[in-house]
Amino acid sequence: MTNFPYMIPYANPIYFLYLLIGLAPMIATLLLKGKRWGWYQVLITLFFLYMSFGGADWKQGVALIVYVIWQTVLVWLYFHYRQKQNTSWVFYLSVFLAIMPLFLVKVTPFFAGHSSFFGFLGISYLTFKSVQMIMETRDGLIKEYNIFRYVQFLLFFPTISSGPIDRYRRFEKDLEQPPAPEQYIDLLAKGIHHFFLGFLYKFIIGYYFGQVLLPPAGKFALKTGGLSWELVAYMYIYSMYLFFDFAGYSLFAVGTSYLMGYDTPVNFNKPFLSWNIKEFWNRWHMTLSFWFRDYVYMRLMFTLIKKKVFKSRIVASNVGYFALFLLMGVWHGLTWYYLVYGLYHAALICLTDAWLRFKKKHKAQIPSNKFTHAFAVFLTFNAVCISFLIFSGFLDQLFFK
Repeated sequence: MTNFPYMIPYANPIYFLYLLIGLAPMIATLLLKGKRWGWYQVLITLFFLYMSFGGADWKQGVALIVYVIWQTVLVWLYFHYRQKQNTSWVFYLSVFLAIMPLFLVKVTPFFAGHSSFFGFLGISYLTFKSVQMIMETRDGLIKEYNIFRYVQFLLFFPTISSGPIDRYRRFEKDLEQPPAPEQYIDLLAKGIHHFFLGFLYKFIIGYYFGQVLLPPAGKFALKTGGLSWELVAYMYIYSMYLFFDFAGYSLFAVGTSYLMGYDTPVNFNKPFLSWNIKEFWNRWHMTLSFWFRDYVYMRLMFTLIKKKVFKSRIVASNVGYFALFLLMGVWHGLTWYYLVYGLYHAALICLTDAWLRFKKKHKAQIPSNKFTHAFAVFLTFNAVCISFLIFSGFLDQLFFK
């Protein structure tokens, strides 16, 4: 029996002690020489992957290894095929094969009643990276495929479990060109700031909402039953917990990336100050929403318009939104509340588009000032909190169990 600590990234304060010790040589090298040791990054990556996926959770480790081999070979085969040909069915087959492990993980619990052996922490985010590579290879944006760099991109440990979702070309640039010492000082300062803010968000505010306030709020709401003020309180508490816990995690992931000399994109930008639902998705889990926008919605819209499936661009856009958010709901899981969550956001975005078109036509009649802006932020915040209540699955306990 081993005493080696296995833990989910950033969930345990002890994890940060290992992180500080592991990154210290890399930080010193970047500060003094503006270089990073490639072999050392591989070493600490293996260490932290083993900490998260090895030993006590060996099935996840095996699944991760098999998955990486599968995706690496698949992307390699498609890249070399694309250098000579560009047949659509090969492209679609490659995308399907890249998604297949994630698909099996998502549908197995629904049909078999137990989790899939293929599952491991972060499989969704690795799948997004693989599909991105295939799509950008088809578009001719990926000019060179280096297996070692691709595996480093796929297994970049600071973001492996829950994002942010980086882009290969941006990551490769940072991998090949570490920041100069004067540039790295700025990254180091931002990284430290992200860590302190992350501790505030996740371990203080998030803990208070999630561990202190949420359980009794749930008990009171279940005891009262139906629609009640207790349910409203639960909705707001859960929304705050979800934001601060996830945003705190993302701050840690981005902060760790900064300390390693990688300018990983941020995931949150004051989402509760959004003045409509479209703006919210430009601020909430940004790398995920931008991924779905670029690789699903925009491509679907291009196909619908090119093939003239709908005469109206507005109808095509609305269909695209419903398809996009239904897919996002399915990605979260095959349960009614995830599907309703997706459809709810699609409906809100379609209504927002209709309102913006109406507002543009009647600009003179509709006032625009600080009060109307604040009111729009208030409405958006409450609409989002309702969606988080649906997302939480609490209504399933309240009304159906």
